[in-house]
Amino acid sequence: MLQGITEREYSIYLPPSYEEDKAKTYPILYLLHGGGCSNTDWEQYGGLSHLADSLIACGQMEEMVVVCPEANKDNMIWFNADHWRYEDFMFREFMPYIERTYRIKPGKAYRSVAGFSMGGGAAVVYGVLHPDLFNVVYGMSCYLRAQPLEFLKNDPSAPWRQKLVDDYNPILTIANGSEADVEAWKTVHWFIDCGDKDFTYDANIDLIASFRKRSIPYELRVKAGGHDWNYWRPALRDALLYVSSQLPGE
Repeated sequence: MLQGITEREYSIYLPPSYEEDKAKTYPILYLLHGGGCSNTDWEQYGGLSHLADSLIACGQMEEMVVVCPEANKDNMIWFNADHWRYEDFMFREFMPYIERTYRIKPGKAYRSVAGFSMGGGAAVVYGVLHPDLFNVVYGMSCYLRAQPLEFLKNDPSAPWRQKLVDDYNPILTIANGSEADVEAWKTVHWFIDCGDKDFTYDANIDLIASFRKRSIPYELRVKAGGHDWNYWRPALRDALLYVSSQLPGE
């Protein structure tokens, strides 16, 4: 694999008909975890499988494959660094592997990305850098720029991690983008979901301001809540419904 990346785990949700209809293909959603977390959190704390099965059974959600990659909780970065080139791995190896291994509908219209916290910020960055690849970007409590984090204060790797977040700051990228960039970003369905007591709230609102300044359509949801699974669990439901609602009609 790529430099600094030897093995990566992932979790996958396959919809109810996947094993029954071997000819059927499906849309795909990539769900990115937060800093210090793992690919299993969406299932363990978000109840992904039960939630998706329930929404599909009652006709509220289209069947889709949901993939939860792991960015290594010890590095907790979805981007490229000198010794940790996860973005390259994601787009050059991981996504192509997933989409040729499982029965995935081809094309941007059927591919979406979402995440919470560090993963929410990464989802936005991925959409900004690769707007040709994603139909929906759904960011929950997006960690978009370096902020003091209590659990990192004694971590010697914290400075380079935080610098990397700032280097990839999508607020600045959007502000400085060309008109061609803006037209590409307008082809993505952007949804930002953040609690009113979340420490990332101001940065998420600044992201919305950057969308507004460049006349990029978006949806914003602010509800009561903080930076925890009490907020992200219902947000996951909203994300699945929104991604489903933006799929092309058959």
